[in-house]
Amino acid sequence: MAQQHLDPTDPTAGAVAGDALAGYLRAQATEFLRALRLHRETGGGTSNGSGESVDAARALRRSARRISASLHTFRPLLDTDWSEAIRPELAWLSGTLAMEHAYSARLERLLLALHRLSGATPLPTQTGTAGASGASRLTDTAASGRTDTATGSRTHAAAAGRAEATAASRANAAAGSRAAGAASLPPKAAPPAGPPAHPTPTAERGNLTVGAAKAGALLERQLTLARTRAHSTALQALGSSRFHAVADNIAVLASEVPLTPAAATGDLRPLAAAAEERLSDAVTALPLVTAGHPYNAEALIHGLSPDPAPHPQDAPWHQVRLLLRLHRYAREVLHGDDDLVDVRLLTAGQALNRHRDASEAAAAAAQAARTPRIAPATAYALGVLHADQRHEVEAARFAFQQSWQIQPAGRT
Repeated sequence: MAQQHLDPTDPTAGAVAGDALAGYLRAQATEFLRALRLHRETGGGTSNGSGESVDAARALRRSARRISASLHTFRPLLDTDWSEAIRPELAWLSGTLAMEHAYSARLERLLLALHRLSGATPLPTQTGTAGASGASRLTDTAASGRTDTATGSRTHAAAAGRAEATAASRANAAAGSRAAGAASLPPKAAPPAGPPAHPTPTAERGNLTVGAAKAGALLERQLTLARTRAHSTALQALGSSRFHAVADNIAVLASEVPLTPAAATGDLRPLAAAAEERLSDAVTALPLVTAGHPYNAEALIHGLSPDPAPHPQDAPWHQVRLLLRLHRYAREVLHGDDDLVDVRLLTAGQALNRHRDASEAAAAAAQAARTPRIAPATAYALGVLHADQRHEVEAARFAFQQSWQIQPAGRT
C-alpha cells in the first residue's frame, strides 16, 4: 500500500512528532562524521586533492547545511542554548568550505562566456603545433635541397649562365609591354578619406576578440589567487580548534538529540508551514512583473559604477533562494526518505542557483574592470562580459517566474 505523504499546510493530516526530527538530525550527523573520516583519509585536500576528497568536502557542506537549517526551522523544539551556539558555527563551516568551489565555478563560467562572445578558437595551440610541424618538414626539405645543389653546382655552372642571360632579355621585354599598357589605362579614383560613417560589426567583434584574451588572463589571475586563498583558509579551518569543537558537537548529536520536553508531544507541521509561509511572503515581495520582461535596463545601471557594493536588485532573490532551501529541508524532516521530488520546487531552485551564479560572475567581471591601468580593449571586453552575465540574471529571474506561477499539482 502506498504511504500517504503529509502536507504541512493540510489541517487534516496526521501529526508528525519530534521523533522524526531527532531521527533526521541523527542521520545527518552520521553523514557528517562519515564525510569527515573520508576527507581525512584522502589527505584533506579540496580542489588540489583527489575526486574522493572533493566529494567528501561536498558531503560535509551538505550535512552542515541541513543540520543548521533544521535547527533554525524547528528551534522551539530544541534546547535553545545548544542550538543557538552550534548553528552559527555550522553556517561558518559550510560557507568556508564552499568558497573554493565557488571561485573555480565562477572562473570557468566567465572564461566560457568570453569564448562564446568573442568567437575565439577554444584550442588555439593546435594551429601553432601544426605550423611548427610543417615548418620542421620545410626545414628538412630545404636542407636536403641545399646539399643536392652544392653537389651539382660545379656541373651546371655554364648552363646556369646561359639561362640567366635568356631570363634577363625576356624580363626587359615584359617590362616594356607593362609600361605601354599602363600608359593606355585611365587613372584610378582615390579612396575616400576618413573612417566609415558607421562602425561595422566585424570591427566591434575584432575589438572584443583583441580584449578577450587579456580579459581572460586578468580574470584567471584574480580568481585563481582568490581560489588559492580560499583553499588555504579551508585547510586552516579544518585544522582549527573551532572546527574540532563543531565536530565534537556533531558526534554528540549523532547519538543524542537535545530535544525539549514539549517535543515528545509536539507537532512539526506548524513549524514547517511557517517556513513555507515565509517563503511565500518573500516571493510575493519580488518584482515578478519586472522579471517577466526579457530585458531589464534598470539592472545594468549599477553595473560598472564606482560603488563596489552588491547589486541592490539581487538581495531579495538571494533571500528567496535561502528560504526555498529551508522549505525543502523542512519537507525532508517531515517525510524522511519517502519524500518525493516536487518538480515545481526543483525547477525554481535551479533557476535561483543560476541567478546566484550569474550575479556573482557579473560582479567579478565588474571588479576586474575596475583594475587600474588596463587597456581599453580589455575594459571593453569586461564590460561586454558584465552585460552578458546581467542578461543571464534576467533570464534566470524569468525562468523562476515561469516555474513558480505553475500551480503545484502534487509530487512525482
